[in-house]
Amino acid sequence: MNDYEFGNYFYSLRMKHNVSQNELAAQIGVSGKAVSKWETGSAKPRTSVLQKLAVLWNMPVEELLNHREEVHRVSISKIVITGGPCAGKSTGMTWIQNAFSTRGYTVLFVPETATELISGGVAPWTCASNDEYQKCQLKLQIEKEKVFEYAAKSMKSDKVLIVCDRGALDNKAYMNDAEFALALQYTGTNEVELRDEYDAVFHLVTAAKGAEKYYTTANNTARTETVEQAAALDDKLIAAWTGHPHLRVIGNETDFEGKMKHLVAEIAAFLGEPVPREIERKYLIEYPDVHLLESLPNCCKVEIIQTYLNTRDGNEVRIRQRGANGHYTYYETCKKTITSLERVEIERRLTKDEYLTRLMEADPTKRPIRKNRYCLTQNGKYYEIDIYPFWNDKAILEVELTDMLEEVLIPEQVKVIREVTDDPAYKNSTIAAFL
Repeated sequence: MNDYEFGNYFYSLRMKHNVSQNELAAQIGVSGKAVSKWETGSAKPRTSVLQKLAVLWNMPVEELLNHREEVHRVSISKIVITGGPCAGKSTGMTWIQNAFSTRGYTVLFVPETATELISGGVAPWTCASNDEYQKCQLKLQIEKEKVFEYAAKSMKSDKVLIVCDRGALDNKAYMNDAEFALALQYTGTNEVELRDEYDAVFHLVTAAKGAEKYYTTANNTARTETVEQAAALDDKLIAAWTGHPHLRVIGNETDFEGKMKHLVAEIAAFLGEPVPREIERKYLIEYPDVHLLESLPNCCKVEIIQTYLNTRDGNEVRIRQRGANGHYTYYETCKKTITSLERVEIERRLTKDEYLTRLMEADPTKRPIRKNRYCLTQNGKYYEIDIYPFWNDKAILEVELTDMLEEVLIPEQVKVIREVTDDPAYKNSTIAAFL
């Protein structure tokens, strides 16, 4: 397992002393590749090398040794549970607590910010305007999550799951574009950073869509929406989160208990309990109407640069830059194929510096892939339409499933040429090799 914390620590020391990897390597008698491995966490320097570094950097060798040997690290995952009115969010929190505390997680819950503010007298109707209220809510949401993350890092637990009862992008559903822009400016952030700050987002669909007879306002004094208003708000909330790399929509196709089991199963699959499996279907489609896609409220364009790395174990490892309008987040993904439909997938966030360092390990036999991804939420599923600059007549549609036998409903906006799930010619790694 890579020791990314030591790698980050070592990288910060090298940058503090303003030397390149090759310059440092020459000073202590190792290769530049060795220094690169230390910084990516795939290897650690020997004690004799640490002694040289301590002298070179005028610091106690014990400090370097302690960082190298430190073994306890908290694995922290931060997820959002969101949804429309009367979706089962409160009950879902209880199911999550029960399901994951028994699996060894310390489960922390970030309370719903709007409820806290409104119950304390801060509301859209008490503030000067809605945009002034939304600034307050967004600011408090961000600061609360920082406190929970800080606390999680100090806990004597191997695994911490931070569950946010709604997240920062929920605010967007209650604002127009101008108000949202002002809120972003006030908090000094941007939409990509706010959205992708969370590791995963799970949307519980309102009972007003598919389970209307169970829709009620009696169990929540703050809920005033009619069935029609609740359904419309549910759509806005899904649209606000569309574009996140791991968004799952939990519908009302089963009874309520089945819905809760579906939620727990989706979270477990994301966390890798027992292993992080991905079940995916892939289709070759006709080149879509891009203008139509961009006009849809439930569709979001994401710019992606994907680079494959050299590996020795036969697994597929790639790094990604994804985002839009100059704002990006970075990821590393390792995939191991189980069947043509099913893979084990392990993903982690990278800092920009980590991403740039990992680029040095790019596989020279494969070119980086640039593509525009259109994330579309429809039929209770999350579709990804990839448009490549070297194709003008076709594109790729992908959809993740919870079961290998699950029926796939194709979005009405696309026309399928054929399924290519089992066709290696349409794997991104294959395409990268022939660019």
